[in-house]
Amino acid sequence: MSQVSDLSRSLVPFDQNITLTVVVELSEASWLVAGLIPGVDRQPVKKQEPEPVALLRLLERWRVEAVRAGRTIGRIALAFEAGRDGFWLARWLQARDIEVHVVHSTSVAVSREHRRAKTDRLDTAMLMRVFLGWLRGERGHCRMVAIPTLEQEDAKRPSRERESLVGERTRIVNRMKAALARLGIRGFKPTLRKAPQRLDALRTPEEVSIPPNTLDEIRRDMVRLAVVREQIDVIERARLARLEQAPAAGPHAMVRLLARVIGVGLETADMLVQEVLSRNLRDRRAVARYVGLTGSPDESGRRRREKGLAKAGNARVRRGLIQLAWRFLRFQRDSTLAQ
Repeated sequence: MSQVSDLSRSLVPFDQNITLTVVVELSEASWLVAGLIPGVDRQPVKKQEPEPVALLRLLERWRVEAVRAGRTIGRIALAFEAGRDGFWLARWLQARDIEVHVVHSTSVAVSREHRRAKTDRLDTAMLMRVFLGWLRGERGHCRMVAIPTLEQEDAKRPSRERESLVGERTRIVNRMKAALARLGIRGFKPTLRKAPQRLDALRTPEEVSIPPNTLDEIRRDMVRLAVVREQIDVIERARLARLEQAPAAGPHAMVRLLARVIGVGLETADMLVQEVLSRNLRDRRAVARYVGLTGSPDESGRRRREKGLAKAGNARVRRGLIQLAWRFLRFQRDSTLAQ
């Protein structure tokens, strides 16, 4: 019986004589498509416009070539690396009965030469080699990324947008504090709601008011801060409204259940559900690998040392889990787990 979401190797038998194997190197200006056609000696590489319809026509043309060579194509396997384009192409091709796999970019082993040659054609050939090894069921060639639905991707946007806005809020506040610190003004809190009205009364240690250009800059930053605060409030109110409208829905029920744990807020619960708990990960070790909380040992001969956390995963979830661990020690210090 196959394990859940084991994307390190293919569990489907691979017959190269009836499988049209294709890899695509995606870029903004063009797509480089390479194929392995059964019954055809040449391995075609085609550069085309970044259009999915043109890619579908190319796959059909290669399938016809295989049929003319006396082979019956029972499977079309296509792969491309995860990147800026996301998963829209994978979903578009899956809707047209094409088997699509998205390769985790950092899982592909590359040459360690100081100045290695790197072109789209070389990357495509390397991607074809690792994809064939993965299709054969061999471990260690590469890992695939789970292709989310459009709804699953959209459910992550509020939490990620809020995190970006919180970071922007911190940058604006730090910028205002730094501008005041250059003038020797300390102790002023620009986050207070009446802070704009108190700016005119501020004086430097030299008993002079804030210079006009600096004052205008701080006022503009306060306007930006107010806009960012309002956007954060809008996101949080919309999330509460969604939870109240469908409290028994799958992800929403998990969010409400997690939020009942002391030390776990609604934001943390929503992030954990949308980023981790909605995925069919195999076990807790797979969760640790996904968020980069596994070790990174360095062993060679008699040398044995541990370089710390791998940090090769979802950085957003990793930060949240580390903060949650500290919060658990703070708010549930007498619990059995904390002890």
